Amino acid sequence: MTKIRDIRPIAVSIPMSKPIKMAGVELKHADNVLVRIETREGIVGWGEAASAPSMTGETVESMMAAIRYMAPHLAGLDLEDVALVSSGMNRLMYGNKGAKSAIEIGLHDALGKSQGKPVHDLLGGKRRGRIPMLQMIAASKVDADVAEAQRSKALGYVAFKVKVGTGDPRVDADRTRRVCEALGPGVLRCSDANQGWSVDQAIEYVRALEGSGLDFFEQPVMADDLEGMAKIAAATDIAIGCDEGVHHLDDLRRHREARAARGASLKAVKLGGLRGVIDAAALCEALDMKVNLAGKMSESGIATAAVLHLAAAAPALDWGVSPTSPYLAEDVLAKPLVFANGHAEVPTGPGLGIEIDERQVRKFTIER
Repeated sequence: MTKIRDIRPIAVSIPMSKPIKMAGVELKHADNVLVRIETREGIVGWGEAASAPSMTGETVESMMAAIRYMAPHLAGLDLEDVALVSSGMNRLMYGNKGAKSAIEIGLHDALGKSQGKPVHDLLGGKRRGRIPMLQMIAASKVDADVAEAQRSKALGYVAFKVKVGTGDPRVDADRTRRVCEALGPGVLRCSDANQGWSVDQAIEYVRALEGSGLDFFEQPVMADDLEGMAKIAAATDIAIGCDEGVHHLDDLRRHREARAARGASLKAVKLGGLRGVIDAAALCEALDMKVNLAGKMSESGIATAAVLHLAAAAPALDWGVSPTSPYLAEDVLAKPLVFANGHAEVPTGPGLGIEIDERQVRKFTIER
């Protein structure tokens, strides 16, 4: 048996290549926690979680504290029983799913390396190896967003997400329509308000977009407003998706039963790790709900590699995949992930299939 020897959290702040505007915030740096797991045999696995106060309630500081609290209790456990380690984390602490996710990803990386298997094999097997990436359109200015959409389509992207919810719904609707028109049919076109609007504002937005070709609109109102989500869904033919409102499998059932969402964005930080995402993706298939797989904005190549392994193993990817490391100015990988023509290649080596440049990790490490 391969035993866990040490679990160490590392706080990092990595600059974005350019600021990204989301509802209520402009991101210039990715403030994340990396986790380095070492076994008694010297195998090292890496995990990661982004701070997401408005999504998981966690900050870098709280994740660092949670991982430091759990680490000594997990030392000595069998690496090969990830489910047992995860249940151990749940007994130790309520919530803190981002912190738990970072550990769980690191466990899968180390386990894959110990068995000579890629992580997607540990998650049920590889269904696909080339993943279409969902490109973010987030300048919040019509001309800049249209130009970015056209440039990205010319590069080979086939899926696009317009960030809205930062201003007047009609202004955002006009910008979204202009992007949809510039892209034309044959690609996936969606938007995301990140809980930025009221129910009335969201309804105003979707009604202004009738006939635009928008495929889905993600999380228009606050995560706990299931009734509001249902009202918006009833007001439009545009599919409504949930994101911040999904933290448990039962959340998917509740949205489906309330006719509040036709699909969901699944993230490891919300669902406690890779196994949680795979279970949620399987439930979405059973409920006839669409699936978007995503990283939190923004993660390094560690978490992006994890998302790509999820994308390889998930039953379906109807609403695209959103890896976020391409939005960083630099990364912590010794060799970059392969992104070309709007698509990502799933790493094929053991574990996550990546090598960490620990000099880069030290460069971006911050004291917390």
